[in-house]
Amino acid sequence: MGLHLFWFLPTHGDGRYLGSAQGARKVDHGYLQQIAQAAERLGYGGVLIPTGRSCEDSWLVAASLIPVTQRLKFLVALRPGVISPTLAARQAATLDRLSQGRALFNLVTGGNPDELAAEGVFLDHAQRYEAAAEFTHIWRRVLAGETVDFSGKHLQVKGARLMFPPVQQPRPPLYFGGSSDAAQDLAAEQVELYLTWGEPPARVAEKIAQVREKAAALGRKIRFGIRLHVIVRETTEEAWRAANRLIAHVDDETIAQAQASFARFDSVGQSRMAALHNGSRDNLEIAPNLWAGVGLVRAGAGTALVGDGPTVAARIREYADLGIDTFILSGYPHLEEAYRVAELLFPLLDVAPNTGVAAHDAIRPQGEVIANDFAPGKVH
Repeated sequence: MGLHLFWFLPTHGDGRYLGSAQGARKVDHGYLQQIAQAAERLGYGGVLIPTGRSCEDSWLVAASLIPVTQRLKFLVALRPGVISPTLAARQAATLDRLSQGRALFNLVTGGNPDELAAEGVFLDHAQRYEAAAEFTHIWRRVLAGETVDFSGKHLQVKGARLMFPPVQQPRPPLYFGGSSDAAQDLAAEQVELYLTWGEPPARVAEKIAQVREKAAALGRKIRFGIRLHVIVRETTEEAWRAANRLIAHVDDETIAQAQASFARFDSVGQSRMAALHNGSRDNLEIAPNLWAGVGLVRAGAGTALVGDGPTVAARIREYADLGIDTFILSGYPHLEEAYRVAELLFPLLDVAPNTGVAAHDAIRPQGEVIANDFAPGKVH
């Protein structure tokens, strides 16, 4: 079937160096449009749009890029705890309809205590996953066309439903990443694609086996994806020089401050990322061609595949052999690196074509809705 390769929209900022304002860029709509259109023309299947208070709003960014793209899919953040599941389902259906079936959703429970508190979420890790499971249960059923009554520990809805269904049926796919037992249980029960950050292949294999077993126990099969940075050049020596250049302006104090901040997160995945480097510049190649330097100052995905095209392609195939079919990639700066990755890697991989969704016939004509309901058989 081929590999699904996605790119990344840097709505939190972009530039040539991590942890430094040197070489920083103005990330406005024009720049994001450049990256999105480049990704589409180069053959990426979609773009991940990040979430958090350091980012522009992912839903608005996706909506703004619909008219300037044709096939590109948008993977946007779904945030339980900060929005009602019924409203989130309506927004999801709208984005899917307006984009002609190009909407994908990434469930994000959050792990930064300061950010969660600022958004009014004061649940601990276990409670957040309880609430997220209830949220997702309602969201999925409403998008699938059901009228939902639900009374849970954290959420209650009565008569929740959609009037305008999504294009993708029974609903747009739901992606989700989390390393804790609670996260894996949620993934096994309710999502279509489980994402992991770029850990060494043996550790990724363990997570995939755990989630696959839990899903099978529920009679389900799910797909797998991975989030990685890529530093690919014509020679491996050049790629490693580029990796070292990326953190050339990061000093030890900046690393210490970043790691102290990340240590406050209650995210198991973030803890696993931090353990790969322990805040030290020493021994950053944690597996063949897998470099943990990004995670010294960046939360979330903190590893990069480094090497020439054939070497990085071989490493990607190693992950694919574990059962991963979706690779969400990025590189600094994101415009130029989108081209490098496509030019140096795509010819060496079995890349699934981005054919888009033929959705025009899926949206039927209808008259105006009256009295908050449909008037079957009538045109107003």
